Amino acid sequence: MTPSPVKAVERQLPTEEARELLSLTRELVQRELQPRAAEDEAASRFPREVFRTLGEAGLLSLPYDEKYGGGEQPYEVYLQVLEELAAGWLAIGLGVSVHTLSCHALATFGTEEQREKWLPGMLSGEQLGAYCLSEPQSGSDAAALRTRAELDGDAYVVNGTKAWITHGGQADFYSALVRTGVDGPKGISCLLVPGVTEGLSAAQPEHKMGMRSSPTAQLNFDGARISRERLIGEEGQGFQIALGALDSGRLGIAACAIGVAQAALDLAVDYAATRRQFGRAIGDFQGLSFMLADMATQIEAGRALYLSAARLRDAGRPFSKEAAMAKLFCTDTVMRVTTDAVQVLGGYGYTQDFPAERYMREAKVLQIVEGTNQIQRLVIGRHLAKGAKG
Repeated sequence: MTPSPVKAVERQLPTEEARELLSLTRELVQRELQPRAAEDEAASRFPREVFRTLGEAGLLSLPYDEKYGGGEQPYEVYLQVLEELAAGWLAIGLGVSVHTLSCHALATFGTEEQREKWLPGMLSGEQLGAYCLSEPQSGSDAAALRTRAELDGDAYVVNGTKAWITHGGQADFYSALVRTGVDGPKGISCLLVPGVTEGLSAAQPEHKMGMRSSPTAQLNFDGARISRERLIGEEGQGFQIALGALDSGRLGIAACAIGVAQAALDLAVDYAATRRQFGRAIGDFQGLSFMLADMATQIEAGRALYLSAARLRDAGRPFSKEAAMAKLFCTDTVMRVTTDAVQVLGGYGYTQDFPAERYMREAKVLQIVEGTNQIQRLVIGRHLAKGAKG
């Protein structure tokens, strides 16, 4: 069953341009994403051409400077676009979030010469990016990464393996965190790696529970030579770059989570209004109406939380704790909401005739990516402890 058209969420947007942007996004979701999402997911088909379409519409560059081809939109607006995309197809919403994350290092820490040389191409929509931090033995413990880059003349020679890379093997460029110095966070640096680099190869994509249209693969560096001019920031600054990117990326995941939750709620509400038992719509029964009310309330709370964090970011204020809170709450919310949506649909919710089961499978990964929710609690706790000590 194809989901019903994306319902317009009541939003408070800062400008008329932002309202037009959200309207364009909903139009693209209904025309380009929803009609093919279920079939492509079932076939594990990567919709590369959809990203080109979004790029042509300016949706792959929203938070970046117009000078380099970006949309120069505040995060408050960009995240709501992500939410709409994820409501139509999570593989696309999360893919746009990952691409934006991949551009962060260059846009924020690159020299003016580097930005002018590479950023316009990365923001044009013709290129798709990936972010390389995790490794087979270092996921949450990112500072323990082992992929090593040794300087040899005018190039770094890179050896090692990156894991769980969204768009692995498909991306045109990779923002890769590598070890150039001592063990621990101070020995990590960031390289902007072309996808066609000799000595760089991708393993077969992982076989996943959900998000099958979004390829996730290991990347192998076997003597890959990366020009020294592609070092972003200073040697040893990579961990700082990574943490800054992750704070923003966690907001992207939060927005995607609320998008999937909203899609699941809309499906459940529509079904509860049309499915009749004992002579009336099942949505009229108090048990179901209370469940739907809780789902809707959790979604509204999650949306308010990620937007509050985004406004802090837009104002140039610290937002790391709030980003972790948003990621934690929104992704736990989407897991609850999609599980309840399956329950509302009963036996039909457990079949592929309706998208509820797909939403539920997709929701789970959002509690894992960009730092597990256990790590988010650790981040929040550390901020609270630091504040208590003054």
